[in-house]
Amino acid sequence: MPASPDVLILGGGVIGLTSAYFLARAGASVHVYDRGDLGREASWAGAGIVPPGRPDRAATPADRLRGIGSVRFPQLSAELLSLTGIDNGYRRCGALEFLSPDDTDVVDMWRAEGIAFERLTMAEARALEPLGTVEGEPYLLPGCAQVRNPWHLRALITACERAGVTLRPGEGADGWEFTDARVTGVRLSSGVVARAGNFLLATGAWSKPLLQPLGHTPHVYPVRGQIAAVRGATGSRVLMLGKRYIVPRGDGLTLIGSTEEPEAGFENRTTPEGIGGLVAFAQDVLRFANGPIVEASWSGLRPGSPDGLPYLGPVPGTDRVFVAAGHFRAGVQLSVGTAQVVTELLAGHPACVDLRPFALDRRPGANAKSAFRS
Repeated sequence: MPASPDVLILGGGVIGLTSAYFLARAGASVHVYDRGDLGREASWAGAGIVPPGRPDRAATPADRLRGIGSVRFPQLSAELLSLTGIDNGYRRCGALEFLSPDDTDVVDMWRAEGIAFERLTMAEARALEPLGTVEGEPYLLPGCAQVRNPWHLRALITACERAGVTLRPGEGADGWEFTDARVTGVRLSSGVVARAGNFLLATGAWSKPLLQPLGHTPHVYPVRGQIAAVRGATGSRVLMLGKRYIVPRGDGLTLIGSTEEPEAGFENRTTPEGIGGLVAFAQDVLRFANGPIVEASWSGLRPGSPDGLPYLGPVPGTDRVFVAAGHFRAGVQLSVGTAQVVTELLAGHPACVDLRPFALDRRPGANAKSAFRS
């Protein structure tokens, strides 16, 4: 029988690991269980874009979460490096975002939030980056940053270990144990029942089967995204064009992403059509001397939700179970703000963000407008 920690976290992706580290740093005993290898699902597969933000002036709770991440990521990255010796690749590289005429209200959101930006002509944008054929109005965002997801997850795993977090990869949850309709433990895939003071469900696209026995059926679903890593590009800034992006890593590799395929279900693989479309996109947007050379390609299953917002907060009808799932395309950029909220809630403090838009029992409407898509 495992020891009973203060918090048992189901899910070892960037949300679960960041929450575990923050909780342990705040003095809690924490165990993390994951059905597979830690951090090897959507968190590992992402591009690690960290958009700029001002949490004190954000227009929406989601933008406030993003702003918390933007402000705290430099300090967290330095802290992880000092504690683990692992560089997570954080750097402020700047970005060009190309807005369509339908998205120009985003500029008003940037202005209201106090985000630094500059409207450019296409000639000015081409003077900054080796652009080919690009549609949309270019805006320079000097405060945009990036991390390298696999590096960041390695740093988080090591930091959790050194902070005293017990990590249990390869052991997921099969269900809950109830006593008088109250959650008293979680049944692990090994057959053991693990108990804890509180439980945090951070299982991404795999959350629905664990929420249904608690009386909730939110539509958390997998959305496959494919990415190609290419050589031959010479840009230095992130390029954001609607659902797709180009992220130069600074070492000769450039990430081209991403597809958005809810129809793929839980089939986590790349396809010739998906990667071919991304390479064609890169060839249109960037000037290559000899064409892009595909170094690697991969896919991940993002946890989608009907309105694009995560589920974050207490699970209604329970007194010790919390959820942090459904972060869709924004797991890394929302991870720090999410971990801050989780730490506040489990300490019995008011959350720094209005949690009503993230409630598990909300009625999702249209996709929420946000200052940044990914």
